[in-house]
Amino acid sequence: MGMPGGMEWVLIALVVLLLFGGKKIPELAKGLGSGIKNFKKAVKDDEEEVASTDKNEEIEKKDQEAKVESKDETKTV
Repeated sequence: MGMPGGMEWVLIALVVLLLFGGKKIPELAKGLGSGIKNFKKAVKDDEEEVASTDKNEEIEKKDQEAKVESKDETKTV
């Protein structure tokens, strides 16, 4: 079962028009558009948060390694 063809889309559009009417469709489209926009924003924010967390963990790891190296150097002196 694949994607609907041209006639199927026309039939779907007619059914939606009959169910909701011409005045309600722009409101539905606006709501759908803002929902998609909010979803994309949330995904982007989440990706940035994960990247930030990974970067912070990498910095902390390097700091710990530097501390261990400095302790080793003081012990050998």
